[in-house]
Amino acid sequence: MKLVSWNIDSLNAVITGVSTRAELSRKVIKTIAEIEPEVVALQETKLPCDGPAKIVLEVLNDTFPEYEIVWNCSVEPARKGYAGTMFMYKNNLKPIVSYPKIGAPGTMDFEGRIITLEFDDCYITQVYTPNAGESLSRLKDRQIWDVKYADYLENLDKSKYVVAAGDFNVAHREIDLAHPASNRNSAGFTDEEREGFTNLLKRGFTDTFRYIHGDVTGVYSWWSQLIKTSKINNSGWRIDYWLVSNRIADRVLKSEMIDSGPRQDHTPILLEIDLQV
Repeated sequence: MKLVSWNIDSLNAVITGVSTRAELSRKVIKTIAEIEPEVVALQETKLPCDGPAKIVLEVLNDTFPEYEIVWNCSVEPARKGYAGTMFMYKNNLKPIVSYPKIGAPGTMDFEGRIITLEFDDCYITQVYTPNAGESLSRLKDRQIWDVKYADYLENLDKSKYVVAAGDFNVAHREIDLAHPASNRNSAGFTDEEREGFTNLLKRGFTDTFRYIHGDVTGVYSWWSQLIKTSKINNSGWRIDYWLVSNRIADRVLKSEMIDSGPRQDHTPILLEIDLQV
């Protein structure tokens, strides 16, 4: 089974935009379609709650024929058109779809950050983890989120094995970013966020990239758009993950980044795993 996850940074802008960045993004979408994954998880879709515009749906249906599309959106009291997640999955699959709230602080539970697909033997779930924010203004709430989300995945894992994807907004280890020393107190690489991710893994989950590739360095999933040379110089971070329940780690066949060419920001990540769904 092939699964792809990608923080797309505004679905409507990618599909309808006329900028060079939008053109590069559409090439990435075509690359994903050529892989023919059973499931595609998208984060930071920034959709209104009535979903993609008609033209966007037409493009998605043309590019991913015979896929079902479900989405979660940001609603009041959160900002509209913020965050958000989407699954596209082949229509021969018949999951139960849920949009969990985990008891997170502030408006986090209203920002459309989680969707879960339930199958007979497993859950495939995705998350767009809240960023700690500029000046770490949201770090305390982020720490609570991390505990609540770990509780949520652990509870799923008690009944069926779990495959969890998404933008977790944390580089777990020093080898997961190009410049750890200068980013020690940056959002996504604070001790608190790293400890939160360690706690999540300790609940019974495997970082599939590290499972397959060990301590390889220089492989990242995100490069800042604010620094024009970040991707050219490979000054990146690995903050996007496929996690699986420890007991099915040996079923993982491949876990890697998908080449997104010169496009900066997130690159999609691929998981190939032997799942019976």
